[in-house]
Amino acid sequence: MDRRRGQQQNHHHQNRRHRGSGWNPSPASYSNSRPTSASWDRDDDPSGGRVPATARRGGFTNRYVVPGVRSVVGGHGRRGGDEGYDDDEQGKARANPDRESPLVGTCPHMCPAAEIEQRERLRDLASFERLHGNPAKTSPELAVKKFCRTISTKDVRPSDIRPIAVLERTLDYLMGLMDMSDKPFEIVHDFVFDRSRSVRQDMSMQNVVDRKAIQMYEKMAKFHVISHHKLRVSGQGSDEVIVSSWHHLNMEQMAKVLTSLYNLYDVNQLPNSLHENEAEYRSLYVLLCLGSDSLPEGETLPLWLRRVPSLVIKSKEMSFARKVLRSVRVGNYKRFFDTVAAEASYLQYCAIGPSIDKVRALALSCINTGGYKLHPYPISHLSTLLRMKESEMEAFCEACNLATSFDEHGNMVLTTKQTGFTYPKRGFEKYSFTGTDENIGR
Repeated sequence: MDRRRGQQQNHHHQNRRHRGSGWNPSPASYSNSRPTSASWDRDDDPSGGRVPATARRGGFTNRYVVPGVRSVVGGHGRRGGDEGYDDDEQGKARANPDRESPLVGTCPHMCPAAEIEQRERLRDLASFERLHGNPAKTSPELAVKKFCRTISTKDVRPSDIRPIAVLERTLDYLMGLMDMSDKPFEIVHDFVFDRSRSVRQDMSMQNVVDRKAIQMYEKMAKFHVISHHKLRVSGQGSDEVIVSSWHHLNMEQMAKVLTSLYNLYDVNQLPNSLHENEAEYRSLYVLLCLGSDSLPEGETLPLWLRRVPSLVIKSKEMSFARKVLRSVRVGNYKRFFDTVAAEASYLQYCAIGPSIDKVRALALSCINTGGYKLHPYPISHLSTLLRMKESEMEAFCEACNLATSFDEHGNMVLTTKQTGFTYPKRGFEKYSFTGTDENIGR
């Protein structure tokens, strides 16, 4: 008992020594290693549990789930009260009940000076932050504030928090890294993934919920949706376990960002009109649910659709999404491919991407089962139907355990009525999507 009491007293003294010292001196507090999903699912909402249960699960409710704007009618920019938008960030930036007004950051750079100094000393700099490649030297133009697992507003100074103008500049810098071609996408994604979460955290602590927040959340949602597609196709030849983990973590954060974005749309709702990109971003929820009935911790699709504004339901973006959904549900693969090729934006294509090869496999199964054995199916026709390159069709058939051969004219064909068809257990390789505009199939 005495030993335990001594440990508690020692821990208490350590906490008092670090309290109010600005940046947390513990490297683990801002570790770039990603948390497990279990650490995100805790219900440590700063509102003290007053958020409805469905909101805490990441779902959607008729009530606003942005803590601090729950009782607000209309949207007028910043709100006082509890910080945070989504389950992830609101649990990490815990509110200080003694603070009468929202914290307003004063940090002029993408990373606070105290953090830069400490991370240089610890040689804790990402490759994008190193000055001339030096792992122990950076600059305010390169260093970006890391995501901190647990942080309290009472332990943080305004100089540690970036104001909205700096956050906008930081986010634009991070989004610009997405176009880098000299580094593997996984490396770029890992950096932007962490630093964009830090941007969300600073926004949450300052309770920014105006139209600028909408624009920033749209950019972060775009990053996660494009990553949803690129992580799937860029893992060819690399460690599948790691790539699968990246894809899973990205999916969870994408669901959180979209949840927050939809709540911000509701808070800043326009009379008889929509925000510029609202219809497209709301349609992404439907397209991301093609292979399941909901996003991680989100509402089921039928219930979610009931809460979508009528103007969104009538939009061409949502009409496209629902048409694609119906095609998948009834197994009309031809209509699915024709609709995607004719109407999808690049962002919508990225959301659909993981489902495309599954629909192709379904089509191949139907053709194999329903075909006439004495009349093999030409691979050239099959590649046109499934919108693949003819050179890829043979590999795709082999992945589904179907053999191809050549007819008397030297054309490659698929012999139907084969009994060995299977869906690939390890997933599909990277296949093209032909017959579309260049900005879709890339």
